[in-house]
Amino acid sequence: MSTRIDGLVSAIIPVHNRATMIAEAVASVLAQDYRPIEIIVVDDGSTDETPQALARLADSNADMRILSRDNGGPGAAKETGRLAARGAYLQYLDSDDLLLPGKFSAQVAALEAETDCAIAYGMTRFRHADGALAPGAWKGSGDRVDALFPSVLVSRWWDTGNPLYRREICDEAGAWTSLRIEEDWEYDCRLASLGARLAYVPQFVCEIRDHDAERLSRHGLRPDSLKDRASAQARIFDHARNAGVANEAPEMRHFARALFLLARQCGGAGLDHEAETLFSLARRASTNERASGMDFRLFSLATKFIGWRRAAALATMFERLRQ
Repeated sequence: MSTRIDGLVSAIIPVHNRATMIAEAVASVLAQDYRPIEIIVVDDGSTDETPQALARLADSNADMRILSRDNGGPGAAKETGRLAARGAYLQYLDSDDLLLPGKFSAQVAALEAETDCAIAYGMTRFRHADGALAPGAWKGSGDRVDALFPSVLVSRWWDTGNPLYRREICDEAGAWTSLRIEEDWEYDCRLASLGARLAYVPQFVCEIRDHDAERLSRHGLRPDSLKDRASAQARIFDHARNAGVANEAPEMRHFARALFLLARQCGGAGLDHEAETLFSLARRASTNERASGMDFRLFSLATKFIGWRRAAALATMFERLRQ
């Protein structure tokens, strides 16, 4: 791991086949009024013009380093960048998104002022594919909270470009997984299980952009993606347990229902092992009354007699009839 440099912000940007958007992402980091910074772009096995675009960017920017690796997905690429980073603060940024002016200055100041906090966050701005901006703060990023749990069980309410992390909390959390989807949600829940406190900055700090180009998040129901999602959700359950989130909490009840749904989706895709694991976790995440409820018992019986795939299809049919 690289030697830490006090005050330095390391921006880590994984990229795969985004020759145009990566230039815009890098420009948004260079436009920050805070210094010192370093930009670490990790080319995750691009097969288009991205390597050439990166070489041109590096030639004109002394603060930028290019690392190349075989394609391993966003988590593996972020880990490559984390290990190379020298900053006291770490910033992750997806290659299709942007940082907004003043982000580093505001968030570093917040962390310096609130020394018990490990992560600073602000508001996310969302831009639709037609260029229109969504009103207000995206997801729940406009709400002031002190810790990620339990709200992060409902959703990852900030996006990758939003938080700025102290390096120490990332070192304590350890390596990113090699999951290709929901790896970021799992990582933030891991930080949450370590008791990371949050400092809130009441301004827009990043922009998330919708577009028609390839995105891994659009493949959430493919069997390979479902496997990764199942692994991520199982880890998230463990993190929540380690943090002491109770089954009675509304957020855990929501998460238990999501586990049940994902178990059915995995069953419908023929992923019996993942489905069985998630179904068991859904019961463990539920209150005693809910875990012994009729829907759990009937679905469990159905899987034993007709298998996971047919049981999932039957449950989906009944759900549609109820609607």
